[in-house]
Amino acid sequence: MIEFGQVLDEIGDFGRFQIQLLVLLSIPNFLSAFYFFAQIFMVLDETHYCLVAWVKNETLNLSISEQLSLAIPLDAAGNPESCLMFRPPPDNASLEDILGHRFNETQPCDSGWEYPENKALSLQREMKKQNNAQDNHRFSLCSMNSNQHHDVPSNSWSLDLVLHRLRTTETKKEDVFSSILNVIGHFGTFQRRLVALILVPNILSSFFLFADTFMFTEQKHYCNTSWILEVGPNLSEAEQMHLTLPREANGTFHSCLMYLPVAWTLDSIMQFGLNQTQRCLHGWVYPEATKRSLINEFDLVCDKEPKLDIEAVAHLVGALIGSVVFGFMSDRLGRHPTILLSLLGMTVFGFGAAFVRTFYQYLFCRFGMFQASICYSISSTSLVSEWLVGEHRSQAIILEHCFFSMGIMLLSGLAYSLPHWRLLLLLGGVPSFPLISYIWILPESPRWLMVKGKVGEAKKLLCSAADKNQKTIPSYLLDKISEKNMVKASVLDFYNNDHLRKVTLVILCVWFAIGYSYFTLALQLQVLELDTYLIHMLSSLLEVPARLCCIFLLEHIGRKWSVVLTLVQGCLMCSLILLLPPGTEGGRRLRRPLCPATELKSTRILMVLFGKFIMSSSATVFFLYSAELLPTIFRATGLGLVTLAVSAGAILSLTLIKENYIFLAVFFCCISAILAVTLSTVLPETKSQPLSDNLELFSPSTESSMDSVMSDVSEEVAKNTLLNATMLSLDKFTSQASSEVKIEEANSMREGRPRRMVSVQS
Repeated sequence: MIEFGQVLDEIGDFGRFQIQLLVLLSIPNFLSAFYFFAQIFMVLDETHYCLVAWVKNETLNLSISEQLSLAIPLDAAGNPESCLMFRPPPDNASLEDILGHRFNETQPCDSGWEYPENKALSLQREMKKQNNAQDNHRFSLCSMNSNQHHDVPSNSWSLDLVLHRLRTTETKKEDVFSSILNVIGHFGTFQRRLVALILVPNILSSFFLFADTFMFTEQKHYCNTSWILEVGPNLSEAEQMHLTLPREANGTFHSCLMYLPVAWTLDSIMQFGLNQTQRCLHGWVYPEATKRSLINEFDLVCDKEPKLDIEAVAHLVGALIGSVVFGFMSDRLGRHPTILLSLLGMTVFGFGAAFVRTFYQYLFCRFGMFQASICYSISSTSLVSEWLVGEHRSQAIILEHCFFSMGIMLLSGLAYSLPHWRLLLLLGGVPSFPLISYIWILPESPRWLMVKGKVGEAKKLLCSAADKNQKTIPSYLLDKISEKNMVKASVLDFYNNDHLRKVTLVILCVWFAIGYSYFTLALQLQVLELDTYLIHMLSSLLEVPARLCCIFLLEHIGRKWSVVLTLVQGCLMCSLILLLPPGTEGGRRLRRPLCPATELKSTRILMVLFGKFIMSSSATVFFLYSAELLPTIFRATGLGLVTLAVSAGAILSLTLIKENYIFLAVFFCCISAILAVTLSTVLPETKSQPLSDNLELFSPSTESSMDSVMSDVSEEVAKNTLLNATMLSLDKFTSQASSEVKIEEANSMREGRPRRMVSVQS
């Protein structure tokens, strides 16, 4: 056996390949070192002391050094204390008493810190600001000027619910955009045209996304041994293969080996035969091929077969990058420009893939195509969600998904009929050119314009929509749109805002379960070795009524319970699939311990199809639900994160199926569905609720799972409850403070020192 070292000697010790490998492996070390040592420079200690507001009063007119001496005590070394401050003087204290340092009792910092060196914001300063903000939010009243620090009792959970209910009610009243849409019309001519424009590109998106399924069909291949025709030009194809190809153990011709060509006559070859084999030298032939596919176009067989794995990686990387980058771009640049960018990508990379000359050029086109498709899905859903309300929003998004399935049906029919993969892409890409007109006819989202402070553009767009619907918007409603509707937020709010973080994590976990279950069932159909054209046509045909049934569910039981119902049904179907192992080719019974017998593989096929039917409806409902849960300022970014979770589920499913862990893969479907059902119950219901444009409803003190409990509390009851609870807290606080004042006065009289004046204010 040849040693690996000898092979390396033949290849070369340090050639172009090794240099390229060294460069590729060296570059990530820069990033590794950068992030590994970054924390050293982000937690540097800085000079700091307590932030004291009262010394900055303009009437006192104190210098910086005087403010520091009056507000901050000194440590043993004579430097200002970092974490202590003097207690603020009472309201009736004189300037002479203040400047005379009569009030020298200390306390911990209660209003944050100051950093006199004015260095760049570090991680340590950021964490202190967040901790201080949480402390300020936790306590609603300040402690009194006494030696003992007393906190106001925190509100009970029922009061938190009332606050959340009041906040929702007020938001409903102040939703200017919903009021304007009531005047314009919920589904007039303008909205119908918008939905029609959004639906058409979904057919192209699914067409190009799933085109690979029909262009990588397996075909029987053999080595090209045309060299023997030079000595025997009259040989038939069967005789040529018999003389030049070795056979495998089962008697079939080897696909990747051939006999070494020799300079013999045909008679010598037929008499003595050939014995020495080698890899294919002159490519491959496909005698049984009836269509031109990527397999026989670029010879993706034998040692070139691993390139198919590269194709899957290109799809995955394109989806991941597209979901993150274009979701963020949609929230920053707007829905209209990102939709145009995605349509341009579909045209260039989808239609342009028909003209590639190498397989790597094709991979680049697929990489761009996946990004464009993800971008369109995110941006179009955000646009429709922000223009439509109520049942019209849900119906439009469901129709989007139905058109997506119709695109797969169209693809299946064309792929079955057309003989060449390039012709398939050309015919599918031609309808993308009229979409250039979207530059002029597709509107922007007025909600996005309002939160970005583009008031003039928002008003102009709303007036145009009203004109097309033959309506007139009252001027007092338009005047309510002002720059105060502008929202400033950062992507870091996904982490900083407690409630938004919890909602996002729940959404991602549920989407991971849905994505994993859907792709596991889809891959199950491939494992069952069914006809590719038939199974894609049949499954996409079933998905259309599955998604249309969601309209009925959403109207009668709402978003949350529709998701729960479909996930429970999906869990039951996966459980039944576990109990129905596939039968053998001849239809004989296959028995497994603790499982009933099954004779026909068709039973399992029907169960898998019905499970895919249910999971497709679950995906449609939860996609709508996710768009309504996220605020306008982060809607596209959040939907991009959703795609990441779906991709993660697809990767896990593909890994298990590829390793032939079929039973384990389906079992995980049941487990993930149960977890998804449990998590989805904690999300708030969004049916008949206005979309959130900012983070006001995402209060860290409000548990979203309690929202349904307050659905029967009226606005008046909520206000009265809040008022009574507040007055009760103030009474307790005032009586406690008065008792402390009396105790201090008694101690002062007993010790013979003057009383300290303390004012109690409610």
